[in-house]
Amino acid sequence: MRKKGIWLISCIMIISFVLAACGGNSESGSKNGSSGNGKKVVNLMESAEIPSMDSKKGTDGVSFTAINQVFEGLYYLDQKDQVTPGVAAGEPEVNKDQTVYTMKLRDDAKWSDGSPVTANDFVYAWQTIVNPETAAEYASIFDGVVKNAKDIIEGKKKPEDLGVRAKDDKTLEVTLEQPTPYFLSLLTFPTFYPQKQEYVEKQGKDYAKDSEHMIYNGAFVMKNWTNTSKEWTFEKNDKYWNKKQTKVDQIDVQVVKEPGAAVNLYNTGKLDRAMLTGDYAKQKKNDKDYKTELEAFVYYLKFNQKLDGKDTLFANLNARQAFALTLDRDQLVDTVLGNGSKSAEGYVPEKFTFNPETKEDFRKESGKLVKTDAEQAKKYWETAKKELGIDKITVELLVDDQDFNKKSGEFIQNALQSNLDGLTVKIKTVPYKSRLKLDEDKDYTLELTRWGPDYQDPITFLATQITNNNYNRANYSNAEYDKLLNEASTSLATKPEERWQTMIDAEKLLIDDAGIAPLYQNGTAALQKSNLTGVVHHLFGAPYSYKWMELK
Repeated sequence: MRKKGIWLISCIMIISFVLAACGGNSESGSKNGSSGNGKKVVNLMESAEIPSMDSKKGTDGVSFTAINQVFEGLYYLDQKDQVTPGVAAGEPEVNKDQTVYTMKLRDDAKWSDGSPVTANDFVYAWQTIVNPETAAEYASIFDGVVKNAKDIIEGKKKPEDLGVRAKDDKTLEVTLEQPTPYFLSLLTFPTFYPQKQEYVEKQGKDYAKDSEHMIYNGAFVMKNWTNTSKEWTFEKNDKYWNKKQTKVDQIDVQVVKEPGAAVNLYNTGKLDRAMLTGDYAKQKKNDKDYKTELEAFVYYLKFNQKLDGKDTLFANLNARQAFALTLDRDQLVDTVLGNGSKSAEGYVPEKFTFNPETKEDFRKESGKLVKTDAEQAKKYWETAKKELGIDKITVELLVDDQDFNKKSGEFIQNALQSNLDGLTVKIKTVPYKSRLKLDEDKDYTLELTRWGPDYQDPITFLATQITNNNYNRANYSNAEYDKLLNEASTSLATKPEERWQTMIDAEKLLIDDAGIAPLYQNGTAALQKSNLTGVVHHLFGAPYSYKWMELK
């Protein structure tokens, strides 16, 4: 039986490659937008396996995209990234000090088991996240925002002291530490989604380990997923309060890491949307199905200044500056990526957030801070070597196994070794989930990583480099930088223009200090079937929403 199975699979693979090589463009299974049983089925790809489906534990774009399809918070982002009532029945009631928000929940919001979504579902979820025993990485997003969150995270107060309470089953009251201009934007983020206490506690450690140990309150429910799955399914949730809006019955997702494989699957009708990078993005640029858009994700080099308790090369300012100035970002986005990405001018991306008074783009106001200067980089490097007493050194670059990241890593390796005498760069390539774990453990020296905004405010980027921020996993510390961002979050919270300028000053300080080396603002290039519409990409929060998709 085993040999016979292998022979059959081999034959199928040969036939598939022959069809692809001949330019076959069969769309069986997706051309008419239906499966054999009449369901409207969409076939999508994802670039990596899902690390977590638990809204308390998710930390990355892949997890957040999946979580966003099957769960819903008090508010969600619409097709134009406007904050819109979800589980909440309408806009919140806010006190004069802008520190207490009272929200009524809609009566028809239900879990997929038919039980109502209640105010306590939010209280339980939020208290669990800030509880130190949960060790939730994103607990820090509550810090300085919801009252007492900081003291609870530090073990000084109990989770029950968090500034959130259920006044009744359908009324939630949230008390803030101080006015927070972006608070409603925060409530659209997956970390603020509800969880049903009775169900979660009954599942225990099995909760969210697979699709059978979850209940859902979003537009879809999940099927056929485990934490190692390379394929999973979203099915229309008949208990969702706005189910009439959902136009497709099923979304089948498969992990595809190589753009060549994505193109083959697209050409043979097994994908309705295929993500492209590198040569494939450039080759398909004139295809009628080609689409591109700019994201708010920023890719950058992270310099870990301590490893195993000892200073690394990057504790030296001149070394960091040498690395940062060496890389030609225009060449990287044009020759390696080719997917509409733009070279970074700072840490905060363009077309993301705007001056609350003048509506000017933060990126334009802050200016072009990131530069390439190979000659100056060499001078910094020679100074660094003298200060460190070294002539040669080997540095390990951590990247994950997505195709475009592997190629970006090779570009960075070549550029650094070619320009900085005595430097050897060795690339360590690991699966996406493994890189996240190594980053969490600070077990790396140099890392190619990215950050995407959780809410629409510059501080969602800038705060990640504060000394004690949970996502500052590079041992970077600058007292003046910390001071500026603390002012932006506290004393300047109700002074929008002063706060804005303070964040501009902080970004300049970060780049001048080479705390990180921004590389590019990510673009996405894709082939998408003409009969598929409504794939909504968000500039902040969860990257994608699928509930507006249609097959026409």
